Amino acid sequence: MIWSYVSLTVGILLVAVGQLSLKEGVLRSPSLSSGISVLFNPFVLAAMSAYFVAALFYIAAIKQIPLSIAFPSVSVSYILVAFLAHWIWGEPFGRAQFLALALIGGGVYILSREA
Repeated sequence: MIWSYVSLTVGILLVAVGQLSLKEGVLRSPSLSSGISVLFNPFVLAAMSAYFVAALFYIAAIKQIPLSIAFPSVSVSYILVAFLAHWIWGEPFGRAQFLALALIGGGVYILSREA
């Protein structure tokens, strides 16, 4: 059962890495009007790869973890991405973001106590 939670954690981390990589790829793309060229940006390709591998870990996790716990737990990636986006790109992070992310974290914590 512990490996299921390890798989879930790795999947969550990979989703966060994928999201950050996707953002970097879009920022480095000269134009979004030619959608095909964006797809071949190395950061976008890395993001898609991270999402694919994350899905494999998630599939392994939900073999043992109830979906009612595993799926909401993926929202931890929102917290990671918000903090990292603020740190890396200086994206806004005020009281509203902090409160919303605290509520997400609190919800995941309550769900994990049921497991």
